[in-house]
Amino acid sequence: MPIVRKEQKVDNWSVLIRGAQGKAGNIFGNTGNFIDQTNVPDVKIEKMAIAPGLVRGLFGGKRDFLVISETGNSNLAPYQMFIGARDYGDNLDVSWYLTYRIGYGEKAWASLLKIPILNILLLPFALMRGFGRLAKVKKVGFELDLFDEQDLRAYATNVHHCLLQAVDKLMLELNQDPSKIDRKSRGFLGIS
Repeated sequence: MPIVRKEQKVDNWSVLIRGAQGKAGNIFGNTGNFIDQTNVPDVKIEKMAIAPGLVRGLFGGKRDFLVISETGNSNLAPYQMFIGARDYGDNLDVSWYLTYRIGYGEKAWASLLKIPILNILLLPFALMRGFGRLAKVKKVGFELDLFDEQDLRAYATNVHHCLLQAVDKLMLELNQDPSKIDRKSRGFLGIS
């Protein structure tokens, strides 16, 4: 069971669709189909139950999300998008979160690299082993070069647009005006 902590979120977007209770499957299915139709290479889509923490997850605090990963650029491996759709009364709460999550091995290396004397001793070995991005982990985690940021923006924007397309489709089926929803994300990328 994957855990997503609040400090891992770097961007997000959400909308509440009136009268759309029970339509989460439409959002998940249509978003996945629209992503597939864009023919973007190296994108992996999985449906998973996610928890905000270990204790809450053990006691049943899980929700279904589509987890989208960009697998073609290794520098973007820590970035994943989580799309959620859940009933909220008679409504459907739809959202996505862009997260920055590194693996346990990288976390251990990053912790060791924070110790000044170990930083000097271990950094050459970390670089030789392909852990170059660990030096960046010490500084917030999202320092990307121009090409990596361009790839991240394209990946996140494509997913965002596919989700918006699924939301638009559902709202039109419910005779609602999708042009009134806020389409801009709230975070480090500011996608619209």
